[in-house]
Amino acid sequence: MENKYKSGFVTLIGRPNVGKSTLMNQLIGMKIAITSNKPQTTRNRIQTVYTDEKGQIIFLDTPGIHKAKNKLGEYMVTVAERTLGEVDVILWLVEPTTYIGAGEQHIAEQLKNTKTPVVLVINKIDTVKKEEILTFIEAYKDICEFADIVPVAAINGENTDTLIDVIFQYLPEGPMYYDEDTVTDQPERQIVAELIREKALRRLDDEIPHGIAVAIDQMRVRRHGHIVDIDATIVCERDSHKGIIIGKQGSMLKAIGTDARIEIENLLDRKVNLKLWVKVKKDWRDSDFLMRNYGYNQKGI
Repeated sequence: MENKYKSGFVTLIGRPNVGKSTLMNQLIGMKIAITSNKPQTTRNRIQTVYTDEKGQIIFLDTPGIHKAKNKLGEYMVTVAERTLGEVDVILWLVEPTTYIGAGEQHIAEQLKNTKTPVVLVINKIDTVKKEEILTFIEAYKDICEFADIVPVAAINGENTDTLIDVIFQYLPEGPMYYDEDTVTDQPERQIVAELIREKALRRLDDEIPHGIAVAIDQMRVRRHGHIVDIDATIVCERDSHKGIIIGKQGSMLKAIGTDARIEIENLLDRKVNLKLWVKVKKDWRDSDFLMRNYGYNQKGI
């Protein structure tokens, strides 16, 4: 039985906001990738690990593939497109629809150049009637050479067991790359920064989120180990945004902090004392130096 152990790398691709991070969190049973209903929530390539007796799947959750408008956008698209040739299986997530738009056509073009097996994952099937699912499969089946097509509902886990089985079918036999209790390669500080950014995304209006980053200035465990002190800065691009993020008498910043603290305590399994500040750094998304500073490192891709 030993030599039948399978392992390999699987990337999740798709337009922004199709549910890639939600699906990955659901598959590994733990929240690592942040989610929100705003596009471009994921900015870095996040690696998570699923292990069971059949083998080990290392998931790469990439930013959505889209037309870039600035250096941050270019970085995100490069991250997403570069993974296509480096993995054993590609999961392409789409919405349940018969309309195949320009964004999907662009991804289909990218996939035509790859020899990697592509599994089409039709997400959000909880939002449509069961009998409609066949029409969505029909609409998509000829756009690309698919190894398999699997409908799922990432939000509640429907049919995700089938998806895991399908992935294992296409993985090679291989070693266990990570210890079985490993769930991610992300440093704790980075996950904490992302959780704060997620809470800000969920609380703020549409025009602000793209322009924010979160930097962890300090993360220190107190001597007896029961409390972690975290100082973090939310970076935005305009003075007017700073006012909105802080809110009337600090109310918005306080709400973001409270939301984030609860999740960070769950993650670290101890009490957290979180202090948030807001700084303006104009046009940081077009500055290589500032992007590196906030964790978006070109060398990492």
